[in-house]
Amino acid sequence: MTDATMSRLPDLIALAEENSSEKRRALLRELTDHFFGSATTRTETEDGLYGAVLARLADDMETAVRTELAARFADAPDAPHTLIRRLANDEASVAAPVLSNSPVLTDEDLLGVVRQHGQDHLRAVSTRASVSEAVSDVIVERGDDETLGTLLRNDGARLSRKASETAVERARSNPALHEATVSRASLPPDLLNDMYFVVEARLRTRILEQNARLDPALLESALAAGRARVASDDGTLPADYSECLAYVEELRAAGQLTPQMLARFLRSGGRTSFLIALAQLSDIDFHTARQIVERRELDALAVVCKAADLDRALFLTYAVVLLNDDGDAMAKAHAYARMYADLSREAALRTLRFWRMRRGAQAAA
Repeated sequence: MTDATMSRLPDLIALAEENSSEKRRALLRELTDHFFGSATTRTETEDGLYGAVLARLADDMETAVRTELAARFADAPDAPHTLIRRLANDEASVAAPVLSNSPVLTDEDLLGVVRQHGQDHLRAVSTRASVSEAVSDVIVERGDDETLGTLLRNDGARLSRKASETAVERARSNPALHEATVSRASLPPDLLNDMYFVVEARLRTRILEQNARLDPALLESALAAGRARVASDDGTLPADYSECLAYVEELRAAGQLTPQMLARFLRSGGRTSFLIALAQLSDIDFHTARQIVERRELDALAVVCKAADLDRALFLTYAVVLLNDDGDAMAKAHAYARMYADLSREAALRTLRFWRMRRGAQAAA
């Protein structure tokens, strides 16, 4: 900015009292141009004047002018804080570029916005290059599922453990959130594995792949975090549970509880005995085993059998029996058998450790 322009600043500020909308609009644009042309020469006092006058002028301008102003200042690192805070609390069409991009907004500013405004404002904040845990906590609490999905897809948004748990609980019941949740790089591994039984096959594969890559130290800390929150109330046991448990324990004591015996249970209709034996063979809890079998989650059954180092032929036998009332059961079973062959035992073992947390919680209850 030239000395001549700087000398006009008091006159420009005085024009803020002008009643003419057209003149005030011209003044607003002139002040904006002067602001961006004076970055190296402005004093702190001048910065304060710019912010106060621009914010005051913006109050009286129509939405289109305020939108233009927001777009102009959204990325400016030295934008007047007073103005930016004013625009951030404007209607959504004005506030969005500022909320998404302005480096001038503080956490206190953002918390004020996400606590007081609607979903459009929350979604704009959720796209920022960096979102603090404190701000994310409020967004998870107040945001609808579309807003939550926006936040989950932003790797620059940091989520606290509590917010992550809440997000996963909501995602479990909303397929629209499955992809964003499973794809979130910073999601705690135990919470990622909570999603296994509710997501589609390709996302299950992604979970298994992430388990296989997980650092052993991170695996242990994730298991510890998961054990602290797992609930043990999974519903009532079958009426024949006690009788079947006694029989399975008798077979086990006699050394006759083999994978082949499990196939005999299935073929003879001994579903409860099969579930108890499968749970004991793989060291998971009964309710997880029942969920896998009753829902015919054969990819999950593959994880269990691979971790137990069972022969592929035995897994195929289980799959055929479980699918026997499906059309083309043998072809479907063979498809799962191919998946079984491709699954690494290491990935299966790591995945099973998360499922086994439920058994540990049940025993401690």
